[in-house]
Amino acid sequence: MKMRFSYFCFIVFILFISCNSGDEVYTFDGEAAYEYLLGQCNFGPRPPGSETHIQCLNYLVDHFQKYADKVEKQTFSHLGYNGQFIPMTNIIAKFNLDRKDRIVLLAHWDTRPWAEYSENEEDLETPIMGANDGASGVAILMQLAVMFNEKPPPVGVDIFLTDGEDYGMPGDIDNYLLGAKYYARNLRGQLPQCGILLDMIGDKDLQIYKEKYSVRYAPKIVERIWHIADSLGITEFKNSEKHTMIDDHLPLNEAGIKTVNIIDFDYPYWHTQKDTPDKCSPESLAKVGTVLANFVYTYKSR
Repeated sequence: MKMRFSYFCFIVFILFISCNSGDEVYTFDGEAAYEYLLGQCNFGPRPPGSETHIQCLNYLVDHFQKYADKVEKQTFSHLGYNGQFIPMTNIIAKFNLDRKDRIVLLAHWDTRPWAEYSENEEDLETPIMGANDGASGVAILMQLAVMFNEKPPPVGVDIFLTDGEDYGMPGDIDNYLLGAKYYARNLRGQLPQCGILLDMIGDKDLQIYKEKYSVRYAPKIVERIWHIADSLGITEFKNSEKHTMIDDHLPLNEAGIKTVNIIDFDYPYWHTQKDTPDKCSPESLAKVGTVLANFVYTYKSR
């Protein structure tokens, strides 16, 4: 496999840190994750209710069934703007079933049914590819599943892919975050100790600031994540706050799961037809995936 020079330099840098720190550093394969990003985008746009949505659902379930201890499909329906109910599915892949202390890692796998910020008027009501807005976070979780299968983490992990996150029309908050809201309403038993949401983290020009709701609800988890990034020399994690996001972490926080949103919202192709794989990079996926892997593998239950 050919490896991009910048990605190769990043891996060498991480290995250098590992050798000189004395602590194990867990590296993440950004190239493999990028292939999973492409795998999703190969279906085309994947809005709920479409044939490509069903095809991608089967692709994702098949993947996690290869690596997880258990995969659950959480099905529900939602009344669409056309007056018909749209079937939706959350995917929950569980690792270390015997552990009561658990964390949840999530990303949305649906894509937006319209591109309201596209420059061309004819594109405004067409679904987007969602390479960064959806597929990038899912791609990292797909590769983490491979890692967790090869080397089980010290804590129970639920990888949670939400559906219907991006269904709502502009300004219609009630029709966003549908899968996360359904999950939060149906929680049973002991809650996960914390959660981490990945959203729009594949951008080539990666800049991740501390999201303000995350700081409000889960300040200790935020500080742990940014400390890991700093210790690894991953400077794309900026040590300042920016943006207050209505995103899938809010229903989980409101349900009592302290959840952080890792998001690069400074993305010029958001909700346009230009949100395509060429705007994303294996290097960005590797950096976020490395931070997340080191968070999970060094996690200490409260």
